[in-house]
Amino acid sequence: MASAGRTPAGTAIDVRPCPIGPVVDLVFSRWTTPILWMLHERGTQRFVELERALGITPKVLTQRLRQLERDGLVARTYHPEIPPRVEYEISALGESLAPVFAALTQWSEQHLCAVHEARAAYTGPLPR
Repeated sequence: MASAGRTPAGTAIDVRPCPIGPVVDLVFSRWTTPILWMLHERGTQRFVELERALGITPKVLTQRLRQLERDGLVARTYHPEIPPRVEYEISALGESLAPVFAALTQWSEQHLCAVHEARAAYTGPLPR
């Protein structure tokens, strides 16, 4: 339910939370995007393959993979062999983010140079 706010003139307005906020928190948190990208680009990966490719600590990788599995974006497959083998792959739900990543890649290719130029030209105080 939306909450009502007031404009300076005193008229009621409808204030709604940003609809993409939860998605940004879910998908674009530290390490989540690189893991999803790697699984999307390279397919099924073992834990050690992800660890080496991303340069991530085992503890953090374990936490992120569990979170992604919980959220339905990654599927974990346990193979009861000796030694045991565990593989991770992007789920259909995770794969549905491919157009989002493609759009962000396209935006980056088209506009990131302009961002770097703007940063170089900026003379104001730097954020802390």
